[in-house]
Amino acid sequence: MQLALRDNNQGPYFSRVLEYGRTEERLTDEHITQIKSKAILMSLKLADKFYNKHKMHLLEQAGHDVIGVVSLGLIALTGQEPAGSVALLQTPDGVLKCFQKGWSMLTVVSKHMHGSDKSLYGDINPLLLEKISTPPDTEEWLGWQDYQAALQDHRSQEATKVLLETFYAKTELDPLFSLGLESVLAEAVLYRIMFDDAKVREDMKKRLRKIELNEQWFSTESIQNHTERALSQLPETLADAIRRDLGKHFYQELLRTLKFAKKYRELALSDASPEKLERYEQKHGLQSVLLGWQDTIDF
Repeated sequence: MQLALRDNNQGPYFSRVLEYGRTEERLTDEHITQIKSKAILMSLKLADKFYNKHKMHLLEQAGHDVIGVVSLGLIALTGQEPAGSVALLQTPDGVLKCFQKGWSMLTVVSKHMHGSDKSLYGDINPLLLEKISTPPDTEEWLGWQDYQAALQDHRSQEATKVLLETFYAKTELDPLFSLGLESVLAEAVLYRIMFDDAKVREDMKKRLRKIELNEQWFSTESIQNHTERALSQLPETLADAIRRDLGKHFYQELLRTLKFAKKYRELALSDASPEKLERYEQKHGLQSVLLGWQDTIDF
């Protein structure tokens, strides 16, 4: 297995650490040989499990997988600190620890990704592993960035699931089919504002006809207060993560939707037909997103 690089600022982190260790004389040729032997053995096991260890191109693919996954785990365990990374790789089970860490990280973030349930690699999304996997001499490795993007999406999906369970009447709703974390929170906040903190049901448009809209609701400060009241029901760490994910126009867009709801109510009370109400929704939805507005047809 070739793990050396022409430039120690290039390529996967695993290869860069080995080059750093060689250049800084922290790794001897014997150390390098031992580490490469362990990586080769892992590649053989991986090829035997997922590919075919008797076909050279598949064995090479397994080797690329090991380099990428070990790089991922090595960064997670040592924080991209080269000296600490070298020290970890020198331990008897250092390479294995890095691989196991990287593999578990990919398993976690693949949970909500499309195609993961039918993956050749068990619970790991094949497209994500393809991004992580890399030849040792590639000029640029973006595996860590790809993992971070997948991790962000995973956290958003997990937060969306909690929002559904906390604020929605139908807790079996699948967050994969929602419009995203921000939209799910917005709908919960909008519903709670109008219907006294009730859990969200698919009846917003009908119930809207039967209530009076309080003028005090129509400000970003009021909407922000209602949002904070909702978030206070969640674990603080999760609430903080959701706050960080909210777009800078979240409250303004929710206020615009509330103003739209007021006009929609007036139109509905004037006995407008379902078709006219739907055209009115489409017109305003095309102008700007109706954040939190239920995407259901009211007949």
